[in-house]
Amino acid sequence: MYVAVKGGEAAIDAAHRWTADERRGDPSVPPLALDQIANQLGRAVDRVMAEGALYDRELAARAIRQAQGDQIEAAFLLRAYRTTLPRLVDSEPVDTAAMLLKRRISAVFKDLPGGQRLGPTTDYTHRLLDLSPDAPDPPPAEPRAEPVPPPAPVPRVTDLLGAESLIEPDGSGERPAGDLTMEPVAFPAPRGVRLQALARGDEGFLLALGYSTQRGYGNNHPFVGELRVGEVPVSIVPPELGFAIEIGDITLTECQMVNQFIGSRAAPPQFTRGYGLCFGHADRKAIAMALVDRAMRADELGEDAASPAQDVEFVVSHCDNIEATGFVEHLKLPHHVDFQSELETIRAMRAAAGAGDAGL
Repeated sequence: MYVAVKGGEAAIDAAHRWTADERRGDPSVPPLALDQIANQLGRAVDRVMAEGALYDRELAARAIRQAQGDQIEAAFLLRAYRTTLPRLVDSEPVDTAAMLLKRRISAVFKDLPGGQRLGPTTDYTHRLLDLSPDAPDPPPAEPRAEPVPPPAPVPRVTDLLGAESLIEPDGSGERPAGDLTMEPVAFPAPRGVRLQALARGDEGFLLALGYSTQRGYGNNHPFVGELRVGEVPVSIVPPELGFAIEIGDITLTECQMVNQFIGSRAAPPQFTRGYGLCFGHADRKAIAMALVDRAMRADELGEDAASPAQDVEFVVSHCDNIEATGFVEHLKLPHHVDFQSELETIRAMRAAAGAGDAGL
């Protein structure tokens, strides 16, 4: 007995087999282990966790391996998996002031309480391709003879400006932000929802928009007030306990952008804020996010909103690369009927135009 199989289904089955072979690659090359990806491709893992909206380094590494390094596809896989997970409890707001710092940079103060810390860096060194042959890892450093006390929390730079009322309040006492993952976005979207959209938005899109504000397409003259990278504790309040307990630590990058503002009749001259926060070590994403956040506050601050980065609906509707992928890649699907319809329309229009020319 023979079963008829549509050509499309046969092509998909063949593609699945071919994809498995392609993903394995050269069988003489050992496959990448998840811990190799998680540790040696850390920035890629951080981006996939942010855009996939799920903090799990192992799952992000698995998605990167399955997607053969395609970070948008990996974020797609991670977010799709996220939708299958139960939502057990909401965490308490994290306190970035208590962050265990790996990096702390301020472009507005040279000397500040707690000092500047570059931490692990490739962005403050010569960017030269390392062509040296692979060598085994050096032996670990000898442990310190004396215990090192844990670092104390350091104040935020914006808090120093706030003490003199030179910068607007941070807005932390505003209404609850809502939840982008549980409720559809409605415009005008409040700032809390906009920040959620930016936090899981495409880094390249935000980078381009942030760059546009620097080139005059947005009323921005920004300074990096402070850029922090480090670990913060995550706490929940179990219903059966009624008080907060810490369940682990996550690595975050936070950017507080300081922007000029001339003031108005209702507000004295002061600096305004742009804010960025995302998973992992992601300086570029956090800075771009803070630039775009400030640009989208144009209406709130009485500025003319004339540039793409200042258009809230434009930015929020287009920053999600998972949605963008769906819309763009659907063009690869069959559109035979639609195209034939337009083809017949074009032929009819040309025939009508030819008949009109012949009658002249």
